[in-house]
Order: sequence, then C-alpha cells, then structure tokens
Amino acid sequence: MWALRALCLAGLGAALGGASADQCSWRGSGLSQEAGSVEQLSLHCAEGSLEWLYPTGALRLRLAPRLPPPSAAVKGRSPQHVTACVKPTGTFRGAQLYLEREGVLELLLPEAPRPRVRCFSWLPREKVALFLQATPHRDISRRIAAFRYELRGDWLARPALPAASFTGEGACRPCNDTEILMAICTSDFVIRGSIRSVSNDVELQESVIGVSAARIHRQKFPLFQAGGRPGRPAGSIRTPLRCGVKPGPGTFLFTGWLHFGEAWLSCAPRYRDFQRIYEGARRTRQNPCEFPVD
Repeated sequence: MWALRALCLAGLGAALGGASADQCSWRGSGLSQEAGSVEQLSLHCAEGSLEWLYPTGALRLRLAPRLPPPSAAVKGRSPQHVTACVKPTGTFRGAQLYLEREGVLELLLPEAPRPRVRCFSWLPREKVALFLQATPHRDISRRIAAFRYELRGDWLARPALPAASFTGEGACRPCNDTEILMAICTSDFVIRGSIRSVSNDVELQESVIGVSAARIHRQKFPLFQAGGRPGRPAGSIRTPLRCGVKPGPGTFLFTGWLHFGEAWLSCAPRYRDFQRIYEGARRTRQNPCEFPVD
C-alpha cells in the first residue's frame, strides 16, 4: 500500500496524455504511457465514463463538477456535499480502482469485480480523486478497465443520492409523509400502478419489481412502455434485495431515481395513503407542489 501511495505522489506532476474525448468521458490507452507514470485526468460533468485500454502504470482522475455560485444553490446555500457512484462494466480487467481521500487510499473496485455500484460522498473542500492502478500481467492485450460514473449534489433541484442508498439500512425504511410529498415533486419518475412480479438477483443483491402502470405522472425517460396488461404500460423498478419486497395486491404510487439507466425505488406508498397525506397537506398549504389526485 505504501508503494502504491508513493507511486501516486510521485506522479502528481506527470503531463496529461491519452485521448481525452470531452469534459465528461475519457478513453485512452496505457500503451502511450511511460512505465511507472501516473496520468492526471479531470472530468467536469454530472455523469460520464472512463475506458482504459491495455492498462499500464496508473491514472489519477479528479471528478470536479462545475458547481454553481452560492446564489444559485438550493435555498441560497453553497453545496454541502457531493455524492459519486461508479459502476464497472463487465469487461473491467487489468486494474484496480481506489478512492483517494486526503492522501489515503480505499479500494473501491478490485480486478474483475461484480457489476455492482459503489457510492461515496465528500465535502467540496475535501481533496478527493479516483486512482486506477494497473495490475501486472504478461499479456495485456485483452484487458480493459472501464466504468461509468454519476455525480449528485444538493446544488441540483433534487436531493443528492446518499452513499448509503444501496448499502445502508435507510434504503428499506418506509418514507414518512414529508419524504413522500417531496418525492412526487422531485423524483425522476412517479408511476401509479400495481406489482406484477418480484424477482431476486442474489449475485447483484437486487430485487426487480415488475410494475403495471395505471397512470404515468412523470418519467424523464421512457422507462414504462406498452407491453403489459392490455392498455397498460409496464416496466421494472429495482430495490436492494435485503428490503424483502414481496408481490401483493393494491395500487401504489412508485417514485424514484434513474440510476445508470435503471429505475430505483425511493418511496412507494399505497395510493389511498398518499391521497390522505396529500389532501391533508393541501388543506394546510404544506404541499410543496401541485399534484393531480383523483
């Protein structure tokens, strides 16, 4: 580990190289790097990808989203924290991915990892980077280290994706009334519907809920499309396996976020309960946004 930290520090002055395509994603080859060098990269978007062909040496990647000025942040405040998530592709080979925080390295992705998402958060003033260290192999011709990343922060018009969303107990806790009211206003999708099926993926530790939509209130991307019951769009929503979701009768209001192209559950109250919560908030003028209730 000390050798790895020494390599990281020794390479801080290395010149930029490779074939950086834009400010969001990078694709390059280790064949263009000098032996033992550390290539410095910086990406400035809320989402993107990295693909490192024939890994050699190391890469140090700084995720630096362009934050708005304090006057543009939510409620006039500066962003309190940033959350990043990384998801390896099925071809992640030839390197290991570390989180570097204030000079300390933490392993995020070993070589040939499961395609599971890893998330972490940091304060804007903290010095954080991703450090990719090539693993030694005689034949590097078929080795590609690639992953996608997403950034969330409270400068956006929606809450940050907490680092514990997929690992903490809070992911399975039922939403309270305030969280439900905020979810219908800020979520990537709001779907009224019923549960058709529940399947479990033990390897990924995910449950996939098959949903038949009675009404699509909002979806930023076409997650629910025709193909379910006659006249009803159908789609899938994911949640951690440990939450123990079971199929059951009734109509629910499903809300959540788009995460690496997949729908993840945030709140899912029974629709009759949501009607009661929303009507009560509207009578007292506590509803954060208008929502059609019938």
